[in-house]
Amino acid sequence: MKISPPFTKEKALAKVQAAEDAWNSKNPERVSMAYTKDSEWRNRTELFIGRESIVKFLIRKWKRETHYKLKKHLWSFTENRISVRFEYEWQNVNTKQWFRTHGNEHWEFDKEGLMQKRDMSANDLQIKQSERKFQ
Repeated sequence: MKISPPFTKEKALAKVQAAEDAWNSKNPERVSMAYTKDSEWRNRTELFIGRESIVKFLIRKWKRETHYKLKKHLWSFTENRISVRFEYEWQNVNTKQWFRTHGNEHWEFDKEGLMQKRDMSANDLQIKQSERKFQ
């Protein structure tokens, strides 16, 4: 189902769930298809443009972050924008240290419902495996 602006609460919740499902698939190509061909991203300190860059970023990310499990929560929305807060857990492939990452994303969509801008900020917290919330 295609979810396009203008957003209602129900459509915004569905868009957030669709994003969570796509990211939890850990399939970079699937994730990238939710974005415009020239989508602008800020991911922490990285800035890049376009689906090809998104795929490369996600491949690199999920090679390092194993056992990745994400939860997204709708924070607010307007006609063509959605803000979410998220948390995800992962294990560093090299050190085997577990982390929980907390952050916020601000999304802006084109009229077709593809994300044209994504602005993300996050912090990583070291956790013990026994402290995991998402299995």
